[in-house]
Amino acid sequence: MENTHRADAPLLSILPTYYAPSMPTAHRLGQLAQWAYVVAIASLMAMCLTRLDTYVTENVDETTSLLLSSPAVQWVASSMPGLRATPMRTAGAASLPGYTPRPHTSAEARAPLRPLYTGQAGEVAVATSSAVAGAVAAPAPTAAASGGIGAVAQQVASLASGLNPVNIGAGLALVLALVAILSSKSDAVLATTTDDEQGPPKSETMKLVTAAWDFLRPHTIRGTIVGSFAVVAKSLLANPALIQLTLIPRALLGLLALLCGNGYIVGINQIYDVNIDKVNKPFLPVAAGRLSTNQAWVLVVALGALGGTIVASVFGPLIAGLYAFGLFLGTIYSVPPLRLKRFAVPAFLIIATCRGFLLNWGVFYAVRAALGLPFAWIPQIQFITIFMVVFAVVISITKDLPDTAGDKKYNIQTLSTKLGVATVSKIAVGMLLLNYAGAFAWALLLPQVFFAPVMIGGHAVLAGYLLYHFRVLSQAGYTQPALIQFYSRIWNLFYSEYLLFVAI
Repeated sequence: MENTHRADAPLLSILPTYYAPSMPTAHRLGQLAQWAYVVAIASLMAMCLTRLDTYVTENVDETTSLLLSSPAVQWVASSMPGLRATPMRTAGAASLPGYTPRPHTSAEARAPLRPLYTGQAGEVAVATSSAVAGAVAAPAPTAAASGGIGAVAQQVASLASGLNPVNIGAGLALVLALVAILSSKSDAVLATTTDDEQGPPKSETMKLVTAAWDFLRPHTIRGTIVGSFAVVAKSLLANPALIQLTLIPRALLGLLALLCGNGYIVGINQIYDVNIDKVNKPFLPVAAGRLSTNQAWVLVVALGALGGTIVASVFGPLIAGLYAFGLFLGTIYSVPPLRLKRFAVPAFLIIATCRGFLLNWGVFYAVRAALGLPFAWIPQIQFITIFMVVFAVVISITKDLPDTAGDKKYNIQTLSTKLGVATVSKIAVGMLLLNYAGAFAWALLLPQVFFAPVMIGGHAVLAGYLLYHFRVLSQAGYTQPALIQFYSRIWNLFYSEYLLFVAI
């Protein structure tokens, strides 16, 4: 519903487009439900501060040392003689110019260490819980404070005693990121117009650049970036003492190789699906004629060659073999004579292998190799790998929901063409709900590994988000626009899972 020209139009312009002062009661309830989800997410992510504190508080001094050793900070320190750094507990910080140690409280000196996991080489990743440290330092509770409001206030004070700017900022960033993702619409998924129909006229060069970018399917790029960063962050947080700035170029090369592989797979699919896309997705650059088939082939070959060269020259033979295997699966998915995308089961197995297993396990293996550690499974990576394999299956079946007309025309067998979009939508929702229930089980069975309040609460919120948008889809009668919208919400849940993964 379009907004009318009213005095409050600037305010209305920042609200969702379906909002209007005269909206029906059902729409108002939908509006309130979305804001309720935002509030729930914000409240939930505030709880993440305790877990972030566990990770960060003990290692904040390493971060401080790194910042203090940078040339810019050294220059500022030299120009301000009165400036003194106050790291908390790190051996490296003691050697920095301007370092003035501060005495530690008895609670800080006795802060307990809780093992997160033990690898095959016997290394144990440990983190200090400042909430526990605060409890040690706190005086014995009085009778007045032993229950009710007094007990709550004491717990809040104990938690607040361990907060620092690093984990507060990280927690707020995580809250804002999740809220932004869950309330956003993926332009790459929801696009319904061609480049020539949007905005002011563009030069031929800019049209070609825009078409090449759309050819890479940006929503899949976001998934690859968010997933790889989450796995890398989780791996590094378990071994903070091994983090070095020299790892950054290698990490960026690895990310570039992943993006090249992603571009190769989605690109070659568009080349061989051009006739189907003219029916299902006429806005895609090859189907719309914004990118010629020859230009698309140049991009695909260049991306495959660049990604393979990076992996072969920078990473070991195992990673190079896995990378080649992923490209091979992407090829037989789209290219005749196999063209396995024509068959439902091989199609979703390929997607689950590439996006579920190879991405998560491969990135984790590469990080441990870069840190000089032997490979060892840890529960967190086992969880996210299994979770994302199931999630990738859901993506593989929901991506076909809006494409039923073109798939039937060109004899592409998908679950949507066989069972119908309503049945497949229900199957996808059921699989994700079972996935979230599995996350509850992980949290309850391994409380020493996962932070149960965030693990359970976060997945409960995501499950509620899923059910809400499935209800919207069913009320819309499973129309193609509603199916496209629902598919974009599935990707929002995919991004959110990785952000939540870092906090659990």
